[in-house]
Amino acid sequence: MKYGFFDDVNQEYVIHTPQTPYPWINYLGNERFFGLISNTSGGYAFYRDARLRRLTRYRYNNIPVDNGGRYFYIYDDGDYWTPGWMPVKRELEQYECRHGLGYTSIMGERSGIRAIQLAFVPLSFDGEVHQVKLQNTSLQTKKIKLFSFVEFCLWNAYDDMTNYQRNLNTGEVEIQDSVIYHKTEYRERRNHYAFFSANRPLAGYDTDREAFLGLYNGLDQPQTVAAGQASNSIASGWSPVGSHCIEVTLEPGEETSCNFILGYVENPEEEKWESPGVINKKQAHAMIKQFADEADVERALSELRTYWNNLLSKYTLQSHDDKLNRMVNIWNPYQCMVTFNMSRSASYFESGIGRGMGFRDSNQDLLGFVHQIPERARERIIDIASTQFENGGAYHQYQPLTKKGNHEVGGGFNDDPLWLIVGTAAYIKETGDFGILDEQVPFDGNVERTATLFEHLKRSFYHVVGNLGPHGLPLIGRADWNDCLNLNCFSATPDESYQTTQNLEGRIAESVFIAGLFVYTGPDFIELCKRRGLDEEAATAQAYVDRMRTATLEHGFDGEWFLRAYDHYGDKIGSKDCEEGQIFIEPQGFCVMAGIGVEEGLAQKALDSTRDRLETPYGIVLQNPPYSRYYINLGEISSYPPGYKENAGIFCHNNPWIMMAEAVIGRGDRAFELYSKIAPAYLEDISDIHRTEPYVYAQMIAGKDAVRAGEAKNSWLTGTAAWNFIAITQSILGIQPEWDGLRIDPCIPTAWDEFTVTRVFRGDTYVIHITNPQQVSKGVVTITLDGTVLTNNILPVAGDGAIHQVKVLLG
Repeated sequence: MKYGFFDDVNQEYVIHTPQTPYPWINYLGNERFFGLISNTSGGYAFYRDARLRRLTRYRYNNIPVDNGGRYFYIYDDGDYWTPGWMPVKRELEQYECRHGLGYTSIMGERSGIRAIQLAFVPLSFDGEVHQVKLQNTSLQTKKIKLFSFVEFCLWNAYDDMTNYQRNLNTGEVEIQDSVIYHKTEYRERRNHYAFFSANRPLAGYDTDREAFLGLYNGLDQPQTVAAGQASNSIASGWSPVGSHCIEVTLEPGEETSCNFILGYVENPEEEKWESPGVINKKQAHAMIKQFADEADVERALSELRTYWNNLLSKYTLQSHDDKLNRMVNIWNPYQCMVTFNMSRSASYFESGIGRGMGFRDSNQDLLGFVHQIPERARERIIDIASTQFENGGAYHQYQPLTKKGNHEVGGGFNDDPLWLIVGTAAYIKETGDFGILDEQVPFDGNVERTATLFEHLKRSFYHVVGNLGPHGLPLIGRADWNDCLNLNCFSATPDESYQTTQNLEGRIAESVFIAGLFVYTGPDFIELCKRRGLDEEAATAQAYVDRMRTATLEHGFDGEWFLRAYDHYGDKIGSKDCEEGQIFIEPQGFCVMAGIGVEEGLAQKALDSTRDRLETPYGIVLQNPPYSRYYINLGEISSYPPGYKENAGIFCHNNPWIMMAEAVIGRGDRAFELYSKIAPAYLEDISDIHRTEPYVYAQMIAGKDAVRAGEAKNSWLTGTAAWNFIAITQSILGIQPEWDGLRIDPCIPTAWDEFTVTRVFRGDTYVIHITNPQQVSKGVVTITLDGTVLTNNILPVAGDGAIHQVKVLLG
């Protein structure tokens, strides 16, 4: 069943019922200020860091599931309702939510009043703008009251959940004109506050939650709204909220609008106060002035649309398949940008409290957005590298506000360092900026201990070389890419972290996945050595890569597929000899992507085994058979019920590796079949089963052994976005950035006749028209660039900023 539809012209997903199978959300903000908003106006906002600078409160595990947000109540002669249906849940005569690129519009109509709530974060603006348009669709004059509502959070979201003995004594606000200022804790160590403004005179306000709701009421029946009268409460000590009451009279057919701003302000320490005890509001006044009327909102929204159109124009596809076009042109790159901003820190499945930016995650996310904003990718690489240790290891996470490593999690995830090479190489291939390698970058955030970025990459490479196990394969450490395969944890104590607990010395357990990643990454490191004139270094590195390839073939192949690992005892994981968990997806993808076993025919065997043992109608499961009990030597992976998450769930992040591996051996039909199994646009018709948003990827889908197979969880913030964008744009459509140009090497379904990709690359625009008259999957016969036949399949960098016509003939 469908709950909406794609509006490709306006680049929106349109939802026509508030009762979607799960809250379907959107992200607001592109730079410093961010918000999450659901199709019923749930969600929360924060400045840069969802833990340390949370503005509004959101309760996870709530009942109902999506309760709390930026709400606008309409009081109409005793009746009251909200345009997004929640939280009041009064029946609406019309409802529509439009999730666009960086904005959301929610329309509700009831009893002759139509209300449209528009929400977005303007460019270079530290706040959300909410415009509420009210229209009288009846034949009578309407005298209504509009009540706004946000519940402020006390700045540190973790502390907000735990330290009530303090929090319920610190709440403070100021009210001036039509603005509510939340200044809790501003009197002491903080120099930042929030404000919630309206551009209309007020009939009243409320800033105390108990006064607004009533102590025993929920958000569905606030006592001030039910009474149609604000109480002018002043929060003191308890729970501050922000609510404006605005009186509106509308004649039949008349329309009006109100602008609200939820903003964040930082003041220099010496400019905190306007007068004793009164906060300096100068910056807030300037922000409010920017959105004084309706035209200001229209201008800012237009600028936002232009911003996104420019980003999305970097890579566009014209094909026979509308679903594919909308994924490549709109929703997949949009999700990549959101994931770049958030990493895995703040969604409806990640609270923004326990995780920062991931070292591994952020490097992978780079792959999906580097073509859109290379300058921010460069900054991100430096930030990531700055959390590396001098021995080549790295913090697993860092906080986006401080850019310091997360000590609570620490390091010891032995695949992490290699991803820095992957991300940096992708950036240089996209931009040609080899100069980044000479940037001085700290170790462990210490500016007194620095080295060039190239030296950081070298230490990443040799961190693997220096940590090999008994079979010459890389030691896994605390975990590799799969954080839930914990071979050195051996935890039997509830509440211990599988990722940070290490009860045994970890010098035996090895990862075949890291071996594949090392061989995949090696050629990029070797090429960088050569381009710096380090031929001896390159030869040494090549020898290590060759040795790892040999070790993987000798000790990492199980006859029909690649092993997953060796455990603490040196026993095989992911082998036909295992009782459960006989085959895993990750090494089948990455080893073949690295070219291991391709010439020997082992790669095809591994991919055929993946098809036969792991594939389902909803994607490829992580392993098979699932673990039916807890294995102390394997850790968290066996703690999940069969079919969920890492225990034989469809962990979508690794599915594109199989697509890319299929492209390596030339099976374009298989590659695209697997792509369409998990691409959201192709799942719209099964939203009742899938449940999460049909416009973005989910991290996981319940596998074939689960009670509810095909049901997704953990949508939005997932490396699935970047890797699927790479799989479709580079491996299948075959437009691949290289050191000196664009490689053209499609691997497509045989039924495809033609398609056109417009690709901006280093300032030049290439319009690449690919035809397939012989119905092949792979094989370039000729390429012409502006009428000249090329001698190879690399489009050179023109460097003139012009538009270039490319004709590609497959055969």
